[in-house]
Amino acid sequence: MSGSPRLRVPVGHDAHRWSTFHGERTLVVAARTVTSVVRVLEALPALLRGDSRVTIVFAHDPTSAFDAGVLDLLYDAGCRVMPWAQLADITPDLILSASENIDVPEGGCPVLVLPHGVGFQKRVPDSRSPRDRLSGVVPDPLLESGRAWLAVSHPAQEEQLLAAYPKAAGRTLLVGDPCFDELVGSRPLREVYRESLGLAPHQRLVVVSSTWGPTSLLGRHPDLPARLLGQLPWDAYRVAAIVHPNVWSAHGAWQLRTLQAAALEAGLLLMPAVHAWRPALVAADVVIGDHGSVTLYGASAGTPVLLATVGDDAVPGTAIHDLAGAAPRLDVGGSLLRQVEDVVRDHTPDRYAAVARRAFAEPGQALARLRAALYRLLALPEPGSPAPAPALLPAPDPPGAAVTSWQVLTGLDGRGGGQPLVVVRRFPATVGTHDGPAPAFAHLACSDEEPDLRLTESASVILRRSAAPTAVGALRWIRDTLARLPGSLLAATPVHAGGCLVGLRDGRVVEVTATGHGTDPGAAAAVVYTCLLADHPLDDAWVTLRIAGVRDEDVVLRLRPAVTV
Repeated sequence: MSGSPRLRVPVGHDAHRWSTFHGERTLVVAARTVTSVVRVLEALPALLRGDSRVTIVFAHDPTSAFDAGVLDLLYDAGCRVMPWAQLADITPDLILSASENIDVPEGGCPVLVLPHGVGFQKRVPDSRSPRDRLSGVVPDPLLESGRAWLAVSHPAQEEQLLAAYPKAAGRTLLVGDPCFDELVGSRPLREVYRESLGLAPHQRLVVVSSTWGPTSLLGRHPDLPARLLGQLPWDAYRVAAIVHPNVWSAHGAWQLRTLQAAALEAGLLLMPAVHAWRPALVAADVVIGDHGSVTLYGASAGTPVLLATVGDDAVPGTAIHDLAGAAPRLDVGGSLLRQVEDVVRDHTPDRYAAVARRAFAEPGQALARLRAALYRLLALPEPGSPAPAPALLPAPDPPGAAVTSWQVLTGLDGRGGGQPLVVVRRFPATVGTHDGPAPAFAHLACSDEEPDLRLTESASVILRRSAAPTAVGALRWIRDTLARLPGSLLAATPVHAGGCLVGLRDGRVVEVTATGHGTDPGAAAAVVYTCLLADHPLDDAWVTLRIAGVRDEDVVLRLRPAVTV
């Protein structure tokens, strides 16, 4: 047995005694990997909505190297699960799977295999031998039995399959790709997804996409998310990572988060392996990826792409191979900021239209075509309800932690009339490096919520995250903070009345306000710090603040002594 309890309902030999719904057909979903189960769970509710003629049960096949997490996913979704061994004791009318590598018991029922990516584009290890095999192709015995039906998203995939496996002739069904249809159909909600992920309107979202295995992006460049966060200005960019479920399953969430600890502390949005990656991909301004399906989805939906790696396990003649020839390559050792800016500037929405046409046929029709195929194989008439259309993706929960320490780089330039311009660039302190011109001044700034005491004790500037309820409370916090941390030069806090108070170690307190704009205490403290080191007066001075990379107009700040009595 696989660890799943044997079921009496709804498929036991006497299930009719206990069942409330007496279906005419039994559909068994083969549950082998998280990736394949997710694909079925995303499509099946729309296909069988409201139809009590079909009894559905999930059979857990524990033989995959990527089995970890399958049962948790099924139980969280409320699925009825039976052990794979019990499948031999029942008579299903159809077996549905998005994992091709299954050993189904003998019988006459058809087996419908959905793709868990885009086509047959990758060679993967064969669990039955030391060789590798083409991903997406069922074992020879099942193919030879005439029971298998392989759903494809484009006729070119059928041609590729027949060239490699002539036995597959007549065993494919052209249905399109439900996932791609949802991605394209959900683009009107792009701003909703961006807001849910915590992005400001001016910020760009860079999505790092990695498939699994040693040739994947994370397999070759595990530090790339941290390096991106260290080179893209914090005020102008956010970075998210979409990691293949097989990585989560094989290595575990704990190890993945441990390996990416510095990036996570720097604000990396590590998207959960189930569902949430799709709205994040819609929200993306740039995809930095590899030869996985997510990269192809992003490019086909019109998003700029940089390829960090393309493994030799990518299959020539496929859409992902075409993308590898059309998309620019990322120079991992070069300026990441410049390359991201260049690919955004040079991109046109139809740049990868030819690649998309080769990957996805019948756009917008996948669910309708898949429902028709499903009922045909079940030997049931389709319901009279309208065919399902692509659903709008739900907004994701923000998966990232707040950044609590920054390396702040500033410069001061004179302007006509004597009004200075302070340019501020900020980078999360936990990832270290930065890209761009050498700064005139640099300092470490830490929030009062920074958990690393070493950073806090080394910081020149301490920032209060929440606004002080009163001016008296703000002044008390400044005094106590500077007394507690003798290595700090400044302490800054927002106040409820608007603006910020910045306290200096010599006892002075500067009020920083912006007419018609808000400014965070980190930016206010950076301006005061720069003026202090440049010997610019802080008494009733006007300063222009420019946050590097933020595509808004500059903000004029007024600096004047605060009332401290």
